[in-house]
Amino acid sequence: MKKVLTLITAATITAAFVACGPSKAEIEAKEKAKADSTRVADSLAGVEKMKAEAEKRAQDSIAAAAEKMKTDSIAKADSLAKAKGGKKK
Repeated sequence: MKKVLTLITAATITAAFVACGPSKAEIEAKEKAKADSTRVADSLAGVEKMKAEAEKRAQDSIAAAAEKMKTDSIAKADSLAKAKGGKKK
């Protein structure tokens, strides 16, 4: 009798553990969510890379504009000095 009760108890506990586990649909949903989050992380990394490239282009453009302003300013000073007949210091 004790063996029968022990077997029934063991079967009940085993059935409870199996019933409490995630279903196939829950497992698939969890895997899909993980894949989605990985895809989003990859997209964010791509956006960050594009942002860094855009900032670099903007800095290069600003540096080029500053250099052009400098050369234009020097040329203007030279032309004004030449127009006044004086020498540039």
